[in-house]
Amino acid sequence: MKRDYYETLGVDRGSNLDEIKKAYRGQAMKYHPDRNPGDREAEEKFKEVAEAYEVLKDPEKRAKYDQYGHAGVSSAAGRGGFSGFGEFDLSDALRAFMRDFGGFSGVFDDFFGDSVRTRRRQSARRGSDLQVRLPVTLQEISEGVEKTIKLKRMDSCPVCHGSGSREGTGEDTCPSCGGSGEIRHVQRSIFGQFINVTACHRCNGEGTIIKNPCQRCAGAGRVPAERRIKVKIPPGVTSGNYITIRGEGNKGTKDGPPGDLIVLIEEKPDKDFKRHGDDIVFDLAITFSQAALGDQIDVPTLTGKARVTVPPGTQTGKVLRMKGKGIPNLRGAGRGDQLIRIAVWTPTQITEEERRLFEGLRKIESLKPPQHDKGFWEKMWDPFS
Repeated sequence: MKRDYYETLGVDRGSNLDEIKKAYRGQAMKYHPDRNPGDREAEEKFKEVAEAYEVLKDPEKRAKYDQYGHAGVSSAAGRGGFSGFGEFDLSDALRAFMRDFGGFSGVFDDFFGDSVRTRRRQSARRGSDLQVRLPVTLQEISEGVEKTIKLKRMDSCPVCHGSGSREGTGEDTCPSCGGSGEIRHVQRSIFGQFINVTACHRCNGEGTIIKNPCQRCAGAGRVPAERRIKVKIPPGVTSGNYITIRGEGNKGTKDGPPGDLIVLIEEKPDKDFKRHGDDIVFDLAITFSQAALGDQIDVPTLTGKARVTVPPGTQTGKVLRMKGKGIPNLRGAGRGDQLIRIAVWTPTQITEEERRLFEGLRKIESLKPPQHDKGFWEKMWDPFS
């Protein structure tokens, strides 16, 4: 079953002729066979939009379609519809397109050439972006740091200053394309004329050529160079964050603007801490006596040493919190904490004296661990596993 013609063109039933024509032009260029070689689905859509346009652009046919639908514009309906529309084929669609738009140079500029060429020139002149990986430590992330990067890139040629030409000379109009940057090939057939537009092979779509290239850069306008770039790393970054430094990438050809430098942050593993968001975790092993009696222990932090109090009766898995000793939030929302994760350490080798002491402890019933205390085992849950 055929789709509604208004729906096919993407217009309302009250649309005027200019709106219908504009909608058809956009759809036809999107699905044109020259843009979609070998695509049967695109070819069918191209025929559909042409058929819809042929009806809706004609006031008489449109009125019949609005009153009777598809039956009002088919020869089988016997109501004066146009003959043969039930067999609307690709040649009909191509003739409709060439009849109304084939003579407009602006269509072919949009279809093949000018806007595409303009984008190609702009992108070709701009230099490419560079990407570097920058390793940083947790201590550097904690406070922020300025680093110097040694960078190899393409810079403007110091001899020709980026022009690519020898001193006193310049660019000439390309003789192959006459300065347009493109070559047009016109083919004629029974369906009309088709224009194929390609970038000029001699000037690469630039429209100009360098007659006397600079000897230093061979006409490219840029040469390899080495630079040192300072990069400010803000506090709170993490692996996967990146910093864009505008204009520090490769210089563009023929004095085009440079690209950008993309600095990817890589967080180095730390020997003392594990990071969990803005918090850092330090694993602290304590002895049986420290766990039973409590103690005050010096632990490392990101800024030096700090004393933490281990309360009496501390169990393995208990987490102590040191407020504000973690990583600052990248967006300025405060600072994380340092979490001390406790593990009671069991010696693997003991002396005879230590053995006698442990034997004495074993005889004291009150020092035996509970076997069925649910609360005790819930405290063993590790929130960081």
